[in-house]
Amino acid sequence: MTAPVLLWFRDDLRLADHAALHAAMATGAPVLPVYVLDDAPPWAMGGAARWWLHHSLTALGRDLAARGAPLVLRRGPAVATIQRLMAETGASAVYTGGMPDPKARAVDRALVETGVALHRLRTFTLFGPTEIRTGAGGPYSVYTPFANACLGRKPRAPLPAPTRIIAAAPPRSDRLADWALLPRAPDWAGGLRAMWTPGEDGARERLDRFLASAVEAYPTGRDRPDRVGTSMLSPHLRFGEISAATVWHRVGTAHTAFIKELLWREFSAHQLWHNPSLPDTPAKPMFAAMPWHDDPAGLAAWQRGQTGIPIVDAGMRQLWHTGWMHNRVRMIVASFLIKHLMIDWRHGERWFWDTLVDADLAANAANWQWVAGSGADAAPYFRIFNPVTQGRKFDPDGHYTRHFVPELVRLDARAIHAPWEASAGALAAAGIVLGKNYPAPLVDLGFGRQRALAAFAALRAG
Repeated sequence: MTAPVLLWFRDDLRLADHAALHAAMATGAPVLPVYVLDDAPPWAMGGAARWWLHHSLTALGRDLAARGAPLVLRRGPAVATIQRLMAETGASAVYTGGMPDPKARAVDRALVETGVALHRLRTFTLFGPTEIRTGAGGPYSVYTPFANACLGRKPRAPLPAPTRIIAAAPPRSDRLADWALLPRAPDWAGGLRAMWTPGEDGARERLDRFLASAVEAYPTGRDRPDRVGTSMLSPHLRFGEISAATVWHRVGTAHTAFIKELLWREFSAHQLWHNPSLPDTPAKPMFAAMPWHDDPAGLAAWQRGQTGIPIVDAGMRQLWHTGWMHNRVRMIVASFLIKHLMIDWRHGERWFWDTLVDADLAANAANWQWVAGSGADAAPYFRIFNPVTQGRKFDPDGHYTRHFVPELVRLDARAIHAPWEASAGALAAAGIVLGKNYPAPLVDLGFGRQRALAAFAALRAG
């Protein structure tokens, strides 16, 4: 009897364009698909991502079963769990996707050191982790030349999904329901259920919708949170329900603005691979001395969308309700937390990690460090988003803000982004009493900006 091989799914929960699946099938051995939930720290999956994972695994299990290969679920430390599965099944090798995060890489090293025949194939990124290098042979630290280097290449054509998989006899599997990935009372996931369809089918439908309705206007539409102007593919890419190569080839490089966003995701993975401490430590060492404020009340108000700054509150409430936030608004709320409130970027990073359905370790860390000014190719320290200006520019009619901050629904378009500037009569007509039924601003924006500039300048002066 031919020994089976394990097909270990990670952040690549799909059948189309899955290089590890094709390699496992090419051996001619029976294939045993498995998924391991390793909840060990650091960076155990947050609540919104766990909700997504439950539904994504349900979809993957269904798709595999239709091809004759049931999905085996196991929970526990990844190294010991894979070793146990190999012992139980007599598997000769493990085929899996290589991941850029340090925890996955440590698991892979430990498995190889114990003699496991581990075959890692590229399933998560467009290019290999060391494939894109500078002329000097090192990693890139600036996005634009990295993106140009990627645009000079072409990802391989996507692989088709198999119609049938020769499967091994499965060992015992955990019940997905027993993992308790879904929220218990109170059920906070109603907005997520209304907005998302996790799984490979949902990813294809989302891409089809984007190509049919939004891709042509993407260069300008992507900045408007009041419109459906983005692809909203990020959670599907985060869980690998669709490959970056599939998106690249279907969108086409003629749509450069979108492809460059895909390459920012690639650049984030590139950074994490070459700097495993990115989620916890400033990439620029001088930022370790930043005099952050210990402000639990300010942090809690930001998390709840109660800062008194309407576009910030709209974004934070959108995040809580849907598990997602428009990218332009992500930059606005991050800048406000870091620079107007002077709260350590890592508090924001951890909140996003727990509340985003697309919480990806590389992108989350790289994006927060970009806004903080401490990361590779970061925003200049003096770039401080004015949330009022941003709101008036990118939500000019106030539709986005009114949707998520209904307390302000009766304010006109200009006043809605700075209600503290509205006349007493306008506030009374709108039924608003600042400090009672809508908060007064946590901080004067001019004061917050000058305080941040002074702190950053002192840091640079060293």
